[in-house]
Amino acid sequence: MDLLHLLMDPASLLERFGDAFWWLSHLIVFVECGLFFPILPGDSLLFAIGMFSHEGLLAVPVLLSVLTLFVAAFAGNVVGYEIGRAVGDRLYRRDGRFLKRAYFDHTIEFFEKYGRRALVLGRFVPIVRTFVTVVAGVGHMPRRVFLTWSAIGAAVWVSLIVGLGYALGGVPLIRDHLEAVVLGMVLISVLPMVIAALRKRSARTAADAGPRTV
Repeated sequence: MDLLHLLMDPASLLERFGDAFWWLSHLIVFVECGLFFPILPGDSLLFAIGMFSHEGLLAVPVLLSVLTLFVAAFAGNVVGYEIGRAVGDRLYRRDGRFLKRAYFDHTIEFFEKYGRRALVLGRFVPIVRTFVTVVAGVGHMPRRVFLTWSAIGAAVWVSLIVGLGYALGGVPLIRDHLEAVVLGMVLISVLPMVIAALRKRSARTAADAGPRTV
């Protein structure tokens, strides 16, 4: 099983790492929220922790998991913000293999559309979740404003997704088909990005076509 497939399968991670799965999930959430790895499965891991807690597969109480995962998500944001303030412009100009300029451009558009609320709404959108705090740092958003909205976003994201996993943990169809549920969550979360890209492409095509003459 390759690494990406393993990361997308929380049940396999739990089977392979045992109790260390809890710590690994915190590390993944922290990295995805601040260290430029946009393909990590933060949503699915939060959901899985809620579900595994409901089933008694994790020794840690679910409320403690919510608190510590909030800290991991918020800390990752702070790191991303500080990196953005320090070297964000250089990362954008570099347009590297993994840190693509298109990721920044999409996040900037998201930020321009939603303003400070992007720090909350962006939590639920892959790639944006990773880069929105960097963009806030590049734009030198006041720290107090950033910390406030980022904390709200982390609290809403973690409590909602973990709570959803805990609430649905007793549903046999979901419990027995976790990998399919994870895939569905990924598809749903990227749907807004796909729709936005299609609209942008359609608008560009219409603009290139220009007005028709009779």
